Amino acid sequence: VQLQASGGGLVQPGGSLRLSCAASGSIFSIDFMGWYRQAPGIQRELVASITSRGTTGYADSVKGRFTISRDNAKNTVYLQMNSLKPEDTAVYYCNAEGSTVWGSPYNNWGQGTQVTVSS
Repeated sequence: VQLQASGGGLVQPGGSLRLSCAASGSIFSIDFMGWYRQAPGIQRELVASITSRGTTGYADSVKGRFTISRDNAKNTVYLQMNSLKPEDTAVYYCNAEGSTVWGSPYNNWGQGTQVTVSS
């Protein structure tokens, strides 16, 4: 199972970006999808998550500003980021957990996409 993330870039404070992450391969199920971020010198942290039933969770630092969603037909998860702050600057990684068509579990990561919030 492969994950391809896109949508990062440079944005001014207060601006918006939308990240996408598409899963492909021998997917039977995607039980969990999440977005993590890692800034230099800081441990990777979970930003937002969504289950197969649509239950979402957010880090306190992004609540009310970020929205995670998924398109099950496209095996894609999105992260809409609004009111961006300089402290949101980081490399953002998507993660997916589930089962393959052969019944084996997977827990895979995308390649990371840089988000820079700066004037």
